[in-house]
Amino acid sequence: MSGALAHVGPNMPIDLLRATGRHAGPLPFNPDRPTPIADGWMESKFAPWARSILESWAAGDYDHLDQVVFSRAEDSVQRLYYYLCELQRRGLVAGPQALILDIAKIPRESSLARTTDCLRALARELGVDGATLVPAIEQCNRERDHSPPARAERACLLCGTPQPDQRLYGAIEQSGFAPVGQTLHQTWAALGPRVELAENDPFAALGKQVHVSPDTPRAFVDAGAQLRAEIAACDPQTVVLWQIEEDESQAWHLPAQRAALADSGLPTLVMTRRDWLARDGAADEIGLFLQGIGQ
Repeated sequence: MSGALAHVGPNMPIDLLRATGRHAGPLPFNPDRPTPIADGWMESKFAPWARSILESWAAGDYDHLDQVVFSRAEDSVQRLYYYLCELQRRGLVAGPQALILDIAKIPRESSLARTTDCLRALARELGVDGATLVPAIEQCNRERDHSPPARAERACLLCGTPQPDQRLYGAIEQSGFAPVGQTLHQTWAALGPRVELAENDPFAALGKQVHVSPDTPRAFVDAGAQLRAEIAACDPQTVVLWQIEEDESQAWHLPAQRAALADSGLPTLVMTRRDWLARDGAADEIGLFLQGIGQ
């Protein structure tokens, strides 16, 4: 295929996708778009962004793409993939070819082997061989090596559910703080840890990186330790932990994250079961919380 491809979801092998020479990045969507068509097909507990993507898909907004690769490392992503395949099978939507990458996260050799085998299968589908993959990995590693963690004066770490865009940053900036955190698009575009090419097999090396990467809700990681690492990396003056109603995976992590925040001694605002589009006054609450901190 010669047309562009995009991807949906976190923990993706960006090196492999770039090796195709036609990777357009994460699939774009408008979070504020009304979704009357998708609402008729999807349950209410789907991640809100999935509804936006399905609406855009049904409208033909992605017809210029040849393929879209979905990550199985996040529940709503894989569910959206299966819905789209069924809708295409029934002729209710058209659009690009939908592919899925199975990513096993259990820390054992069989899961690592499964992930690597699935990478090889995806590479064959995309027309990528080892000779093409190696320079793509080397280029991504150069970018990883030159992307130190963000640090800023008077930083406010915004963590939890990735926001749809930078809509919550305004309240932080207006309060005199520098926002640190990632939007959903940024989490999907993340390169992940460095790929160690010491082995002769680049697919095995990339499989190991994808398997152990902590940047997915299905990762076997200590959420408290992960938050402590985020705090150490950006050295914030305060933390806002924001989780939306539909983000069930984050709810399981909340006790460990609360403990990590208590240990940090930082002023903290915990906001749970919130509206993803921040129509519930979240920006005003953040602004009020940040007033007077560190003055």
